This record gives sequence, structure tokens and C-alpha cells, in this order.
Amino acid sequence: MKNHNLFAALRAAFPSSLDDVAVETDTGLNYSWRDLERGTAMMANLLASLGLPDGARVAVQVEKSVEAMMLYLATLRAGYVFLPLNTAYQSAEIEYFIGNAEPSVMVCSSKNFGWVSKIAFKAGTQNVFTLDDDRTGSLLDRAAHRSDKHEPVARQADDLAAILYTSGTTGRSKGAMLTHGNMLSNALVLKDYWGWKKGDVLIHALPIFHVHGLFVAIHGALINGSKMIWLAKFDSKLVVKKLPEATVFMGVPTLYVRLLAEPGLTREACRNMRLFVAGSAPLLIETFNEWKERTGHTILERYGMSETVMLTSNPYSGAERRGGTVGFALPGVSLRVQDESGHSLPAGEIGGIQVKGPNIFKGYWRMPEKTKEEFTADGYFKTGDVGKIDERGYIVIVGRSKDLIISGGYNVYPAEIEGYINDMPGVAESALVGVPHPDFGEVGVAVVIAKPGASLEGGQIVGELKSKLANFKIPKQCFVVSELPRNTMGKVQKNLLREQYKDLFARAAA
Repeated sequence: MKNHNLFAALRAAFPSSLDDVAVETDTGLNYSWRDLERGTAMMANLLASLGLPDGARVAVQVEKSVEAMMLYLATLRAGYVFLPLNTAYQSAEIEYFIGNAEPSVMVCSSKNFGWVSKIAFKAGTQNVFTLDDDRTGSLLDRAAHRSDKHEPVARQADDLAAILYTSGTTGRSKGAMLTHGNMLSNALVLKDYWGWKKGDVLIHALPIFHVHGLFVAIHGALINGSKMIWLAKFDSKLVVKKLPEATVFMGVPTLYVRLLAEPGLTREACRNMRLFVAGSAPLLIETFNEWKERTGHTILERYGMSETVMLTSNPYSGAERRGGTVGFALPGVSLRVQDESGHSLPAGEIGGIQVKGPNIFKGYWRMPEKTKEEFTADGYFKTGDVGKIDERGYIVIVGRSKDLIISGGYNVYPAEIEGYINDMPGVAESALVGVPHPDFGEVGVAVVIAKPGASLEGGQIVGELKSKLANFKIPKQCFVVSELPRNTMGKVQKNLLREQYKDLFARAAA
């Protein structure tokens, strides 16, 4: 019987010469394919030795490193469920994720071991390891004593492989359950659709705690047996320097803006490049056009979500890549635009985007009612995004329902931040809106009303949030006002607030 374990498929694509370089790091280290094979086997054997229950979750909040990638692959290999956590998350957030997912294993950076282990042990997590970005930590110490031979555990396509937490607009995060089949089907479709070929080299400059860097980029390189040039953190000068050695680059729009600020970004620097992919946030048409002019390359924009991996893509070849669109539904993905009463809309009309396909997630972790709510009777997932299909069939995302803010490629859900602000002494009410920003695409601005007799200062509110939330969620500015604009039903009119503050950062940039 066929083993549908995603790791088995990735491993089968390794080149025949296992001593070739698989990953070249920015610190001058090279990892061979054999290193990946042996390292993941030892970590998988360590996990297997812990006596974990079937379907156990392995929660990981560590800095980016090749060893962290190996831990992800080892978790798949051992048949467990990987749970990546943003490195910026603070104690209140980690407490929620551990309480909700109930991981059997928690891996964190040494510097956070004190507070993370306290939360984990209190919640009943049996095993807490450390892993640092300098190849140290208790996880590696323990794995070093394990065998470097390991047979990937048999898994069905429908078995759970990863849980990705996606913040809920009503405050708390939801765990999107992705299966081995979801991710493998998507990796194979993208390999073909994006023209991956022998000799391709990927510059990996993204974080590895969300879909873009962990699944799209890593799976793309591994399923093609391609070398990765690995950057622990994005460095625009280093990326430009490495471009002549690479063929593929993936980034969020913010990275492209920063690369355009480098004088070394020229057609000559990009002479060997085959593909530049952008996603995770809207790409401004100015960036799209300027990139084309400077490099001679047209950025390929695509669209995906934590719940679905990739859904659509501009064409790699054979048709135009259109700026301001996310292309067509990928092979195997069915996409439609519907109005609120459930009728499909004709070309050019705006409505809710719904999708169906082998890449669509299994549902939200321990939220059967929420899962049911987010799927239609005929099995389509309601993305919560609003868009249209133009006259030539290209999909255009025009906005997001429920006021989602995408800042620098990360999702920021206003309800979550408003909850923290509203809990502060002296705060009567708050509203968070997204406004345009030249670097991050969009950032949050908080507007707050004080309780009678209370004295509040915007800077203090922002400072208080910094100790509680990840940096990307912190509003860039906070204004204390006497009242918020409301409609006749008393609901805050966020569209008016967005309009009021939309030029806030345009002025700063000018």
C-alpha cells in the first residue's frame, strides 16, 4: 500500500547524488542532501522514542535555521503533527496556542525556555526542548544519540500533517488543519505550473512559521531536488549579491520594495533568474511596474491562505502576468465568486470568493461548528476574501471581509488587538483600522475613546501593547478621540476611519 506521508514524497525527489549541496547558508555552511536525510532521521527517531500518542502535536517557536527546517521534516517523517508558531508571539499568545492545541512536544529558543516551559508544563505538555539558530540546544543534544536510519511512518493522504493558527476576527485564533494530501497535491501542482526544472536554485529569505516560507518555498525546492540559498533573515544587499547564483526568488511585497532601494539591483544581477514570485499581501502596481523596468522580469503574483496553501497564480508562460491580479485558479482548484444569497456572479461583479479542491484544509482544530459555518452545502470553503473575475478570467482581490489587515505579509485581525486595548484601565472603546503604508503595504492605526474622567495617551497604549503582542500586530499610531463615527445601528463605521487616516503615512514618506 502506498505511503502518503508528505516526507516520503519529498525524500523520493532528492537527487541521486546525496553528497551534492542541498542548502547553502549565509554563515558559510553547506548542508548536503545526506545531511538532511541523516538529520531528519535522528530527530524522527528522537520523537519516536518519547512514547507520544498517535496524532501528537509538536509545537515549535524557534529562530529560522536549517535545523528548524529539519525538525519540521522530521515531524512529518515520524508521522506527527507540526505546529509552527511565529517567533514574535508573546506569553499571552503562546499560552492560548499551547492550551488549545495541547502539544505533546514544545520546542523553543533557549532564551525563552524559562517562561515557555512554565506555560507548557502547566498545560500538561510532557516534553520541552530548546533549539537555537547556532546549531545548539537540547533537541540536537538528544537527537545526536539516535540512529540516522528511519523508515517514514505510513500515513494516509487524509491524515493530519500540520496545524496553522490563523487569527479569528472575533478575537481568538483558529487552528487550520492541513493534511499530507493537501500539501503534497499543492506542491506537485506548483512544481508543474511554475516550471520548476533541473538546476533551479531558490533564494530562501522568508520566515518558516507560515505557509509562504515553510510550505510553498521549502516544498517547492525539495520536491524538485533543488538547492536552497538560505538566509536566516532577509538582507536586501545579500539577496542582490546572491541573485546571479539563483533562478527562483519568493517574497512578500515589502521585500520587493526594499530590493528596489538597492542600486545593485540591475538586469545584469538578474541575468540567471527565471522566476520572481510575490504573495501574502497585495503588491502595489507601482512596485510591479518598477520591478519590470529595473530587472526585465515580471513578478508573478499568486494567492493563497493558511487554510488552503496556494489557490491561484498568474501564468508562468503562455499568457500575460497582469499586475493587480492574482491570475487564474490553479489546476484542480475550483473558484467562484458569489453574492450573499449564494448566487454565482458574472465577470466583473464583486462578491465573496469560494474555493474547492484537494488542497483545501480539513477544518478548524476542535471547532466543528466554525468549520461547518465556513463551508457551503456543496463543499466550497468561504475564504472571507472579496474579489471579482475580470473579463479575461483573471482573479482580482479587491478587499477582505471582516476588516483583516495584512501588514508586511502578516495577518492582523483588528478584533484581537481591540480586545487587548479595551481591557486597559480607562479605555471605553477602541477601533483598529488598516491604512496604506509605503513599506509594509498596510499598517494598523488605533482610535480610542477614554472613559469619563480618565486621561489616556496614545503612546502609552502602544507601549503597553508591545509587552503583550507580536510586533507586527502593534498599531503604528494610536489616537485618543472623543467619539467614533457610527451608523444608525450604533456600529462603528471603520470605512470613515480608514478614509480619515489614509494619508497618515503618505505624508511621512513624502
